[in-house]
Amino acid sequence: MGEFDAFTDLLDYPVYVVTAPGRVPAGCLVGFAGQCSIDPVRFVVWISKANHTHGAALAAAALGVHLLPPGHGLAELFGGRTGDDTDKFAEVEWYRGPYGVPVLPAAPAWFVGRVLDRADWGDHTGLLLSPVAVGAPPAGAEVLSYRDVADVDAGHPA
Repeated sequence: MGEFDAFTDLLDYPVYVVTAPGRVPAGCLVGFAGQCSIDPVRFVVWISKANHTHGAALAAAALGVHLLPPGHGLAELFGGRTGDDTDKFAEVEWYRGPYGVPVLPAAPAWFVGRVLDRADWGDHTGLLLSPVAVGAPPAGAEVLSYRDVADVDAGHPA
């Protein structure tokens, strides 16, 4: 649908790393996400069904959502490599936050959200989150956007 591609080519929005707890934690780069309610506060993330993190996210009671700092380091690791053959968390600093969710301290801002609902929306599953803990950004924090990572080749393409 070329006309719609022309529309989406104009969009630019933050990208996120979403993390899921487990014996072996999981995480992936996510471009489809956003706040979807003000009162009560709600946020939704969409995880590709082709992604290694998908199964872990479906099983999780809570997920971590991290804004990324400028530069390709975290985006390449979590978006350009797959958890099928890479322990991404062996390569970054992290700790277990609420609900055992992996938190990446290199992120300029993050939150852990309790999963309230899951919805099958085509090639992605939407997970509705209610924030339970927030790592607030420092003043003047800059974040990575979709256009900034357009050159990252997916580690687990759809």
